[in-house]
Amino acid sequence: MRHIIAIALMAIGFGGFLAFQVVDGAEAAGGAAHLLVIDDAITPLEANRLSGVIEDAETAGAQLLIVQLSTPGGLLDSTREMVEDIFESRVPVVVYVSPPGARAASAGTFIAAAAHIAAMAPATNIGAASPVGAGGEDLPDTIRSKATQDAAAFLRSIADQRERNADALQDTVLDAASYTADEALELRVVDLKAENINDLLAQLNGMSVKVGGESLTLDTEGIALTAIEQTNVQRFLRFLANPNIAFLLLTIGGIGIVIELFSPGLIGPGAVGVIALTLAFLAFGSLPVNWVGVGLILLAMALFYLEAQAPGIGIFGVSGAVAFLVGAFLLFGNLSFSPSAPPLPDAPSFAISLWIIGGVTALLFASMLITIRAVRQAKATPEYRGPHDPTNLIGMQGTATSDLNPSGTVQVAGEQWSAVSDSGAHLISGESVIVGEVDGLVLKVFKDDIT
Repeated sequence: MRHIIAIALMAIGFGGFLAFQVVDGAEAAGGAAHLLVIDDAITPLEANRLSGVIEDAETAGAQLLIVQLSTPGGLLDSTREMVEDIFESRVPVVVYVSPPGARAASAGTFIAAAAHIAAMAPATNIGAASPVGAGGEDLPDTIRSKATQDAAAFLRSIADQRERNADALQDTVLDAASYTADEALELRVVDLKAENINDLLAQLNGMSVKVGGESLTLDTEGIALTAIEQTNVQRFLRFLANPNIAFLLLTIGGIGIVIELFSPGLIGPGAVGVIALTLAFLAFGSLPVNWVGVGLILLAMALFYLEAQAPGIGIFGVSGAVAFLVGAFLLFGNLSFSPSAPPLPDAPSFAISLWIIGGVTALLFASMLITIRAVRQAKATPEYRGPHDPTNLIGMQGTATSDLNPSGTVQVAGEQWSAVSDSGAHLISGESVIVGEVDGLVLKVFKDDIT
């Protein structure tokens, strides 16, 4: 129990450390204008990061927040959260699609459209916001129709709120339209085209924006700019938010727990298993995970354990292998043979490499076979009894060193033992006796009539 409590406290402490580091990183920011760079897929990690940065900008009394955006797209739920945070922000939010060559595809289109001011650098593009699956695959017709209409209505409502070209933005969803910086500016999809951050700040100076129903005039002349850097913990969380890493952590965690159940008291495998599972579930918070897949993988571990407990049946082992493979397939709803680019330009990939699934499955199955074989051999081996085990004395001859009436002492194998007459008969000191039974450390003896 002490070991379990220690492991639990360690896991809780690790989680508290993460929370402290994230909060500490957010409070470190300051300045009259904050600059946040988002250059990855839109996931819960980015949504949480933007929410914290907006809150920090409000607390610090910043004049504005500039979000430098370059993204291939992301999750619609996370996009909605980011749009809501921008609309609720008490600090003007400027979304700047930059540097040259960057894009605000799919989810990025919604985020840029929601900004108080949207700007683009030369040689950038915005659009291609048609909904697709988590792995970039086309959706079934009915689901695609519903998702497309929902996304189009969402983008129209954003455009109406920001007085942007709703038709042009709607076309990015319905027709997967994409616009260059010049086209987006001409169509009133964005408000500015800026060469760089300095040019952007110069153009923002004197502009009026509505924030919370009030009109604010921006004064960016000579404004101090504070870049919001990622903390080490945020970088670590981004590393965890990789489908392959999350899958490996879940598998390692399950194996560690199973090994601990095989050999209680080892502590090491159990501790590693708990930590790995904690990190896996932490990663799942930033990924479009299918919890049915998680459940099947954990069920597979339980079935492997049952197979080791009842070797020879085989049904638990086979069922575990099937559950593991199906769970891996369903974990993120997609598979890929290589980390190649997703099939659609606006769809970030959340896929597990099939090579990793195959390799992990093979290693897991091989380890389970070795474990089951070892368990079978252990059960088939006669129980070992040490040289000082009293049961080794059964059938040995000894001598009574005191009268047994019915209890006393005897000498057997060169040692003195407490003894009792097996039949209850009186035995005289010096008589030869035979050990018939052992009860704990007391020998039950009877008279050796042969001598």
